[in-house]
Amino acid sequence: MTAGVRRSGLVGITLLVVILALLGWQWVSSAPDGNRTIRLTIPGKTGSYQIGQLLERSGAIRSAWAWQAYVFVRGWRADLKAGTYRFVPERSLGEVAAQIYRGDVLKVRYTIPEGWDLTQMARYFEQQGHFEAKTFLTLTRGSAMLRPDWLPPATDRLEGFLFPDTYELSFDRFNARAVVNQMLGGFAAQALPLYQSAPAPRPALLEWVTLASLVEKEAAVPLERPTIAGVFQARLLRKMSLASDPTVEYALGIRQSADVPLNLAQVRTPSPYNTYLNVGLPPTPIASPGLASLRASLKPVASEYLFFVARYDGTHVFSRTASEHEQAKMEIRARRKMQARQLIDSKQ
Repeated sequence: MTAGVRRSGLVGITLLVVILALLGWQWVSSAPDGNRTIRLTIPGKTGSYQIGQLLERSGAIRSAWAWQAYVFVRGWRADLKAGTYRFVPERSLGEVAAQIYRGDVLKVRYTIPEGWDLTQMARYFEQQGHFEAKTFLTLTRGSAMLRPDWLPPATDRLEGFLFPDTYELSFDRFNARAVVNQMLGGFAAQALPLYQSAPAPRPALLEWVTLASLVEKEAAVPLERPTIAGVFQARLLRKMSLASDPTVEYALGIRQSADVPLNLAQVRTPSPYNTYLNVGLPPTPIASPGLASLRASLKPVASEYLFFVARYDGTHVFSRTASEHEQAKMEIRARRKMQARQLIDSKQ
């Protein structure tokens, strides 16, 4: 056999080995078979090879040895992040490694709508299976509640100061304390700058948020918020009771509806929050106002209106006098009765 033949044979063998190695690497670094999503917790101070073993056992990758080779070549071994991860199907070894290198851990998203009170929030977190309602309430009212340094000193609950928004927390950090702190941070980041930039004279922080919470509960149409805030402001200046139904609902822990409105006994039930019986604002906010209600409460629209009543379509009838207000209520009641009769007739 000549030297040329031997060299060509070695080249062929080498090429075959390279091809087989490439095919082997392509297989071990490809996404494992299966279509299930995998959740895996990587404890702190876990070495890169141990991480590879956890990934292989969970089915997130095919080979711990291939993992070790990959993170070594990329220079990532010392920068892999602990935490709980979710790996979706058809994700290659390189994609899994990049996710852990970035620290793209599993997150929990939650949404607090505008106008919710503490009880609604607590019930929501418990129903979602995150933590018990009583744990949340312990941290948001009473002697054990969290108290940021900007909170008005006499405040005994965080009602109104947990900013309504959509938030995300890492799965490993999701607990009642972290949630409350995150929502307080939302208020500090979004509501406080609005308040601090308002021209003087401006109301006290507690008064502002309390008024905004009433506006939030009363207003359904955005354009009406400044007018409703103006009605409340005018009544406060005249030392008239605010006569706001949501304050009675808050005091009694109930929800009225168009078909089952508040009755006279409920309206006459004594409570510091009952603005039919007490002149002025309630002692604390009654819900979490959004930015629109907070803005409206800093710039109420001045008008001759002192009353408003819901039409039950989201809008209100505004009135200047008590007699106009009574007339508006009668017309709305009559219209609702007529609509109810028409509905009954249409089903017959």
